[in-house]
Order: sequence, then structure tokens, then C-alpha cells
Amino acid sequence: MAQVAFLLNGTPVHLSDVNPTQTLLDYLRDTAGLKGTKEGCNEGDCGACTVMVRDETGAKALNSCILFLPQLHGKAVRTVEGFSGPQDEPHPVQTAMIAHHGSQCGFCTPGFIVSMATAHLNGDTDHDTTLAGNLCRCTGYAPIIRAAQAAVAEPIPAWLSSPFTFAEISSGDTKGAESPHGEGVGGASSPPIFRPTNSDDLADWYLQNPQATLIAGATDVGLWVTKQLRQLSPVAFLNGITDLQHIEHQGGQFHVGAGVTIETLRKALAPHHPSFAELLRRYASTQVRNAATIGGNIANGSPIGDGPPPLIAMGCTLHLRRGDEMRSMPLEDFFLDYRKQDRRPSEFVAGLSIPDAAPALRCYKISKRFDQDISAVLGCFNLTIDEGTVTQARIAFGGMAGIPKRASAVEAALTGQPWREATITAALPAFAQDFQPLTDMRASAAYRLMTAQNLLTRYFHDLNGVPVNVLEVQP
Repeated sequence: MAQVAFLLNGTPVHLSDVNPTQTLLDYLRDTAGLKGTKEGCNEGDCGACTVMVRDETGAKALNSCILFLPQLHGKAVRTVEGFSGPQDEPHPVQTAMIAHHGSQCGFCTPGFIVSMATAHLNGDTDHDTTLAGNLCRCTGYAPIIRAAQAAVAEPIPAWLSSPFTFAEISSGDTKGAESPHGEGVGGASSPPIFRPTNSDDLADWYLQNPQATLIAGATDVGLWVTKQLRQLSPVAFLNGITDLQHIEHQGGQFHVGAGVTIETLRKALAPHHPSFAELLRRYASTQVRNAATIGGNIANGSPIGDGPPPLIAMGCTLHLRRGDEMRSMPLEDFFLDYRKQDRRPSEFVAGLSIPDAAPALRCYKISKRFDQDISAVLGCFNLTIDEGTVTQARIAFGGMAGIPKRASAVEAALTGQPWREATITAALPAFAQDFQPLTDMRASAAYRLMTAQNLLTRYFHDLNGVPVNVLEVQP
């Protein structure tokens, strides 16, 4: 019988016979009676469903609409109802939102409050980034940003300042008592939940369950349930596998476990790969980056995933595991065709090795919105230039083919040539040899091909010290 135990606004919750793919949002609204958390897009885009989740690693803002109940085991959840004090004192961000007129229709406000309160707790003052995953169509962002800025100087409320401990959860009845907020959320026929705590257990179990769905952050799998209404069984939740969540720096490489979140990776690589880190800042939203893992981003195999192109451009090595057998390959060899990867039954992504230096790496994401949007074209360039000559070129694109793909013909056209604009111009026709992009809702084939060519020109000017970022270019 599957059991899940967590804190909900300070109260221990113990659930038995849990449906493994019931979302926290549905539980909050339908079972716990906490209606403040809203359902907007139900796919992790609008932020109306944002909750704070705390564990030993700290506090994170997450989208409850694509967060499954088993992912919360051993953690503490706070909804918008849980941020006021014991005497109903408002949180400083709530007071600031009122004072600065940051709410109008109010539908988005609970999500903003949770995101702001989480940032306030963590001392994060980059409000443009922390609030990029919360959408408002009434007041706009100006009064909300002013409210977030005004709350910075206020102390963390005493009722939120104490560190999280698992003892708070386990202090109650741990034998599967029903939630104090309602009846059980599963049923007698709920499928089993596998929650391994190490990769050895996962490898053994996956050999016996090769058709299982592996769930790490659920930022993609969550939509299989909320949008496609798929029934997933059996499932394994990987967020408790701590040995896949480490980053080690040795031998000129970063060895990154598959369970490392995008946000953790972004912060770790920022001093070494600033362009890659800036790309990851534009990867979805804070809420999504706090849950999504780099292993899941790769295993997903999406042709528009933002992780693989820069990793391919750097010459990343992918590590796979099946039972006790490990194998490694260049990342670009993993992607065979649209949604088809070189991954055998019961084999899973275990980690990757990333070079710790790529000074000429530049990543350019083209999307309709600057923040929190899917790439129409993503170009990543990593050239080695020695005494004015291109001696090595690694160029990879997303959104230009059915897989993340190297621009081999363009690389060949550049290698051995002098680093000057005439060389760039001469190489542009080679893009048509590498890519035959599709037309879809995000961009036409002609636009994609021309944009890819323009990005090579942009790269040339970038390396020559010309400002090319839209945040840097001045009129």
C-alpha cells in the first residue's frame, strides 16, 4: 500500500493508498479544501498554482499542477493560506502587494504571493527572474515588482524562519493515518509506487519493470496526465535518489548526476559557462527549473529541449546504466530520430560529463517571448580560434531538425579558414545542407533557416566584442 507523508501548512498529513499520479493541486482543492491555490493552465506555465516546498535542501517555489503527491514524501508544503501568522498577521509580501496595488482580478495573486514569499525567505532579490513564471494580465508587473522590492527590507516572519526537519512530519502517526484534511486520495486499486533512495535499487527494479515510467521532476510527464489524461503504471519516482543529485568537479570535467535540477546546474556552471547559465535562466520558469532535471531533459529527447544543444557544442559525454552495466557515448550519438534515442530497455540516464572550460561557447535562444517560452531556434557555437584561424568548430542547434543536431557542414566550412566576416558569409549556404526545418506554430521553415544563418553572424560579432544581447544593445 502506497503511503505519503508530508507537512501541509504546518500540519502532518499521512495518506494511504495514494494514486501515484494525483497532482498536489487536485488534492489541495478537491480534498484538503484549500481553494486559494488556483488552476490556470494546468501545465506549469502560468504560476497560479505555485506552492512553497521545503526539505533539507531549502525552500523552493513549485507548480502544484504538475507535482504528484508521491514527490512530496518527507517534505513540507505551504499554500497561500499558510503564509499568515498565528494571529492572522499578513506576510510582508502580502502587505506590500496591498500597499502597491499589485492585485486587480486576484486570480494570479496567490501564486505571486507564494513566489514572492519564497524568494523573500531565500534572500533572492532578482525579482524579474523569480516572478517570470507567474503571469498577470491585469495590473502588469510594475506594481508587483515594486511590492517585491518594498518587502525586501522586512524581516522573515518568525513563523517561517525555523529550519525544516523531518521530525515534524514523523511526529504524527506514521502508519498510514488518513489526512486531517479529508479522506484518502487513492483507492483499493491504486497502482504501487516505487520510491528508490539510490540508483542501485532503481537499476534492479527497472530490470524487472522495463515498461515503467520514470518520473524525476514531472515537468513533462505531468502534462501526460493533465493534458493527455494518460494512466501511468507502474511508476518510479526518482527525486529521492540522492546519489544522482551530485555535481563533482575533477579532472577538467563536471560530473553531473541525472537527478540534478536545472536550477542547481545553472548556479553551479555560471562561473565557468556564463552563456550556458544565462540560457538556463531562460529555461521555462523558476518553478519549473526547481523541479526539472538535466537527465529528464535529455531522456525526453525533445528536438526543442534547451539542454542538449549547448552540451553537444561543448562535447559532453552521456552516461547510461542498465542493471550493473554502464556505458558512455558522446551526447549527440544518443539522439537517433524524432523521440527515438539510443537507450535499451531498462536503461536509464545516469549522468553526464561536461568540460569545465569552453571560453568561446555562446548560446542564443530565439523565442516569441524573452522569458518562459519554448525555443523556435536555439543555436550554440563553440569555436577554437588559433592565431586568427578556426582550428576546431562545434555547432549544435535545437528546433532545426527532429533531434538536437550538429551543423556538420557549417563546421567543415569554417574549420581551417581565417576568422573573418568573409569566412562567415561563405559558410552560410552550408546551413541548407545540415538542416531542412519544419514549419509549425512557432516559426516557418524559411524563418528558422535564415535565423540560424544570422546567429552565426551574431556569433562572429559577439566574439569580436560587439554587444549582441537584446538586454545589452542600446538604441
